Amino acid sequence: MAGHTAGVARRVPDLGALELLLAVARTGSLGRAARELGITQPAASSRIRSMERQLGVALVDRSPRGSRLTDAGVLVTDWARRIVEAAEAFDAGAQALRDRRDSRLRVAASMTIAEYLLPGWLIALRAERPGTAVSLLAGNSAAVAERLLADEADLGFVEGLSVPTGLDSAVIAHDDLIVVVAPGHPWARRRRPLAAAELAATPLVLREEGSGTRQVLDAALGGLAAPLLEFSSTTAVKAAAVSGAGPAVLSELALGEELSARRLLRVPLADVRLHRSLRAVWPTGHRPTGPARELLALTRSRGV
Repeated sequence: MAGHTAGVARRVPDLGALELLLAVARTGSLGRAARELGITQPAASSRIRSMERQLGVALVDRSPRGSRLTDAGVLVTDWARRIVEAAEAFDAGAQALRDRRDSRLRVAASMTIAEYLLPGWLIALRAERPGTAVSLLAGNSAAVAERLLADEADLGFVEGLSVPTGLDSAVIAHDDLIVVVAPGHPWARRRRPLAAAELAATPLVLREEGSGTRQVLDAALGGLAAPLLEFSSTTAVKAAAVSGAGPAVLSELALGEELSARRLLRVPLADVRLHRSLRAVWPTGHRPTGPARELLALTRSRGV
């Protein structure tokens, strides 16, 4: 069946040739038809001759008074009109699908990216696509993967060490986690950097299980003490650390204001660097398209 269909396709003129034949029928002149379609008269003549050879019949009688369709040309023109109308309906339907796809963008992002990077990216996207409505679902990296795999998001962003199963990814930026304490904490007066073993043994104010921040910290230290406090947002972790509840480990991206105002102080680490990659993610085999593709391009041009 596929071979038969391919053979039929070779005997059917292309849409451009059919549109030219319809223009000749409408204007009564090959020259006027060529001008209407924005091509030269020699190109139009060549296209008509090629179509006649393909079909094996004469379609147009040419004379000094103009161009007249043959009887076969009249019949082929009637068929051509139906084909062109069907193609136009197909194109209109495809455009409607593209418009519907491009009218919305669903983004799922882990907390640090959602709070500190996405706002700038989305402002830039809005300047390019003011008609696209964007919804943002913020959660930890595990929740982002769940949203994408359930087709509840078009593009995701995660902060963990690895790419969740079922997703493809691209690194868009890099980030460091740092240890911070309130000015009154004993670590604020340390003269030597903090050893990784001491950090691992200390109860900390932490993000919840499943967060990218927690994954990176746990992997780098080979395990953690039971949390002093555990929160599902970066803002809550910062607030607890500022209040003096205990040390916290957070993205450097999230701490600019607190460090500048010295509400939190950085504690240097002696023998470990808490570095991570920030990734855009999408379901395996389904490369982002439309607004999702444009947002992905913006993240790469504005990475940190």
